[in-house]
Amino acid sequence: QVQLVESGGGLVQPGGSLRLSCAASGSWIRVNAMGWYRQAPGKERELVAAITSGGSTNYADSVKGRFTISGDAKNTVYLQMNSLKPEDTAVYYCKLDTYYNAYTRRSYWGQGTQVTVSS
Repeated sequence: QVQLVESGGGLVQPGGSLRLSCAASGSWIRVNAMGWYRQAPGKERELVAAITSGGSTNYADSVKGRFTISGDAKNTVYLQMNSLKPEDTAVYYCKLDTYYNAYTRRSYWGQGTQVTVSS
């Protein structure tokens, strides 16, 4: 069974920083990409940042220049969040995209971690 465990969320003042971590474990043929999504109350879940197995990154326009996604050799992905704004408040979810076999892609979600930016 594939599992993703997020950590690092919390309460921070505007302008502050947080670092989220997501550790993936289990079995798969290969990883296509890992990413961070967020969902605020009353809003749709949206992509924040993603990184492919080759190291390419993609960011939402709203976080470019403030957030940085990175990964290591142990299938752990990080999201460094700087200059946080109240509108960044949301539940942040880690997503793993894999090839389950040679023909089938499968995605997995973490349980989410709350990020609250408030004075």
